Amino acid sequence: MASNLFEDLKAALADFKTFLDANVGTIKPAIQQIAALIPQVTELITGLRGLMTSIKTEIQNLDVAAIPGLAQVSAMTGQINTLLSSAKNLLPDQAGEIDTILGIADVVTGLPSLDAIKGEIVSLIDAINGHLTSLQAP
Repeated sequence: MASNLFEDLKAALADFKTFLDANVGTIKPAIQQIAALIPQVTELITGLRGLMTSIKTEIQNLDVAAIPGLAQVSAMTGQINTLLSSAKNLLPDQAGEIDTILGIADVVTGLPSLDAIKGEIVSLIDAINGHLTSLQAP
C-alpha cells in the first residue's frame, strides 16, 4: 500500500517521539545552556509546541467517517496526482500551481485512512508536547 500524508505524518511523529524519548535527558541541559547564550532558542521550543498543537487541532477537526463517496474522491485525487506529476515537466512555468494542487490532492487522497490512525497521531503529538514542555522547565 502506498503511503499517504497522514501515514507519513504519523511515521515522522513516531520517529521524533522515539528520538525525544531517548535523548530528552541529554538535550534539556544543553538547551538550558544554549538559552543562556542565545535566548531565542526558547522560541524554537515554544514555536514547535504551538505548531504541534495546531496540527493536533486540525487532525481532531477532520471527521471523515460520514462522508459518502469518500473512497471514490480519494481514488480520483490519486489519479490527479499521477496525471499532474506526469504533466509537470510539460508545464514548467506552472510548477508552483501544480505543486499546490498536488499538496491538496495528497491530503484528500489520505483522508480514508485518517480515522484509523487519528488517535495514534494525537497521542504522539501529546507525548511530543510533553517532552517539549519538559525541555522548557528549569
